[in-house]
Parts: sequence; C-alpha cells; structure tokens
Amino acid sequence: MNILDNWRKRHGGGQSTPLASAAGSDPEGVAELLSECALLRVRAGQDGLQLDDSPASLEALDQLPPRWRDDPEELPWLGNDAGLYLGTVIVRTVPGAAWHIWPGGHPVVRLVSGREIRVVEAGLDWAVTGAPELSQVYAEAAEA
Repeated sequence: MNILDNWRKRHGGGQSTPLASAAGSDPEGVAELLSECALLRVRAGQDGLQLDDSPASLEALDQLPPRWRDDPEELPWLGNDAGLYLGTVIVRTVPGAAWHIWPGGHPVVRLVSGREIRVVEAGLDWAVTGAPELSQVYAEAAEA
C-alpha cells in the first residue's frame, strides 16, 4: 500500500479518487498527504536532523552529506520527498502559497503571483546534484 492508498483509506475514497479532485474538496488533507515525506524524515533523523517544516530545516538539509546518492534505488524516492518537503515548507510559511495538483496528479506550489514552482523537480535535482539548494528555491519563492 502506498502513501496515496493510505490517504484514500483515511478519507473514505476508493481507488478511483483522483488526487486532483481531492485537492479541490480537501486541500488540508492533500497538504497532509504531501507533507509526510517519510523517507526524507527518516534519513534526516539518522543524521540528527529533526525536520520541523521551517525554512531553517531546508538550510540544514542542504548541509547534510548526500549519502543517498550511493543508493540508486533510493535516490529518486528521496528526491521526490525532498521536493514535497520543500513545497510543504513554502505552503506553510509563504503567505498565499498553496498546493496545486495538475491533471495526472503532479503537485506544484502556486504562489500568490500565479507563478508555479515545480518542487518535485527541484527536490530531484537537489538529491542528484545538490543544486539548486532547497533553501535557495525557498528564498526565491518567499521573495516572489
């Protein structure tokens, strides 16, 4: 059972409940789902870092040694979680920022200006290459 199945189960939806539809009817539930980032939270915890959904935690993540790059199977999952965590921090701390789910279930963060940040792609790039830093993407969103 994956994270989406768990969310559907908790929110009474069947297998056919699309995430995009749920975003409109239950934005808090979708935000909860997207903020879980279990793998990232576990790996950060192993390095003594407690992720508290703050901009400072993004800076701390940027400083972690990238041990996940040694595991090609884990790398994309951790990058995905990093992107969702980045989005979570933006949504919780940047006024007016909100999750937006594209058709097909692709989550992005939409700022008040209408600009959309592809946080999952940013997280994957960060996990693979270290750039852009998560804190840098956050700073750009906070300034927009």
